[in-house]
Amino acid sequence: MSEPLIELKGISKSFGSSVILDQVNLTIYQGDALAIIGPSGTGKSTILRIIAGLLAPDAGEIYVQGKRRQGLIEDAEDPINIGMVFQQAALFDSLTVEENVGFLLFEHSKLGYRRIRELVEEKLEMVGLGGMSDRYPSQLSGGMRKRVSFARAIMSNPDSSQDTPEVLLYDEPTAGLDPIASTVIEDLVRQLQRQQGGCGSYVMVTHQDSTIRRTSDRIVFLYQGQIQWSGATSEIDTTDDPLVRQFFSASVTGPIHVVG
Repeated sequence: MSEPLIELKGISKSFGSSVILDQVNLTIYQGDALAIIGPSGTGKSTILRIIAGLLAPDAGEIYVQGKRRQGLIEDAEDPINIGMVFQQAALFDSLTVEENVGFLLFEHSKLGYRRIRELVEEKLEMVGLGGMSDRYPSQLSGGMRKRVSFARAIMSNPDSSQDTPEVLLYDEPTAGLDPIASTVIEDLVRQLQRQQGGCGSYVMVTHQDSTIRRTSDRIVFLYQGQIQWSGATSEIDTTDDPLVRQFFSASVTGPIHVVG
């Protein structure tokens, strides 16, 4: 395989007396469509925030394109840009769609207003929201807000290749959406992976069956702070692993502890 884009070695994280991650090893490669799955409350979003550099582990090492990360993303830039799509879209309610999508360029680039507007409209077209730049988040459906957050995540500065995202992190992008809206988002994830100007590598945190099957090529199963199973998405219906079998059958009987 090629050199990993991101590598986690022995990552541990606790909150109080609760051990969330326990010596987790994870490697992300160029072109990965990786899903991190498992029951609720098992640390899936925590590991995503650690990858993004928004949360520091208690122990372990993080390497980004072979360079060890020291501290959080605010302490030192990674060799590559890592974008994140949050579960609740995390848009600024007081800003228009254009201002949300172009936020980093408006705040941190020397590009002129007209050029930023062109780039924003280009990204909105990519996510199927052309002509929506003057809307506010409150005027959009849940699925549309998710797509705006996708456009913001893939926004790049043409004057700085360092600002172009190499990896996207998706935190439950279809949570709370109806099946049709979920399908739109799932298709968009794959489309952005293939499309020029999108992002060819991503990590998807989800527990929804259709999202797992339609957006991932590779899966790791996180439970009790550790990766208990990993394999190709095509293996989830044939593996004998009892955790995977229980998870996808939605059975209350099995090794996964059901909280009453």
